[in-house]
Amino acid sequence: MGTSQSSPGSPSNVPMVPPWVPDIPPVEPDNAPGTDDGEIPSNPPTEQPAAPVPVAPTGRFRSTRIALGDFGSSGSRDSMRRGVGRYIGTGLGGSRTAARRFGGTASTAAALYNALGGSVEGQPQIDREILASGSADGVIGNVIESVRPSNGTQDAEASRDSINDALSELLAQFPDADLLDLSEAQREFVVERFVALDVFRRFMLDVGKAVRDKAPSATVAVARLREVKEYIREEVRSSFRVLREGGQRLRGSQVSRLVVRALQRTFQVFEEYSQ
Repeated sequence: MGTSQSSPGSPSNVPMVPPWVPDIPPVEPDNAPGTDDGEIPSNPPTEQPAAPVPVAPTGRFRSTRIALGDFGSSGSRDSMRRGVGRYIGTGLGGSRTAARRFGGTASTAAALYNALGGSVEGQPQIDREILASGSADGVIGNVIESVRPSNGTQDAEASRDSINDALSELLAQFPDADLLDLSEAQREFVVERFVALDVFRRFMLDVGKAVRDKAPSATVAVARLREVKEYIREEVRSSFRVLREGGQRLRGSQVSRLVVRALQRTFQVFEEYSQ
């Protein structure tokens, strides 16, 4: 589905967070406790005026591409981590600004979680009566149209692809899963996969070409990019696991906020390798 090709990368001298990206919800500090039932407290922190969105500097991805080019040619895992770290730290303005850049991912994750779990006021709903006799591909297509309609932006097309792949991975892992009646664990699986895939797709659009151009062959390039994808997937999974172990679970209106916290935590890990 959709677009898998690289763009020339986000330009310089434009806002780090495009104006069409939804605002992210305010989040508590990392040591904020969950409630006894595992939900993030319903009274969010006092909202402060959002910090101005920084303007992208000239050559924002230059150091990222240098590190990723070395990874493409040599396969050095240190260069791969450094490239991803610089992508977040310099290319996207650091973990907090990067999380704001993925505001659309957080809002789509919440819509996806709720659409797969029955009627929730204010969330897009799947036409279950029509879907009941449909194929898995038909159900997935309807979910995508309900949750992330196409609007001509790269973000929308990337998210549509990510939803498709997340649901396909769910069916590969849980062949008997009923897409119209997923368990809580299955819905969490879909959200985690979707978030990781959406981050990877944005990475590919911005800087994936640096790996492909320096790899010694197309086959090696595919293998290198698969390694980046797995690295992002594992760190996203780890961030969600840490939040769950701290008593915070995906629940209703709190999904966007928890996804933002998971993204921030993941991006902080990436930034540690930026030097």
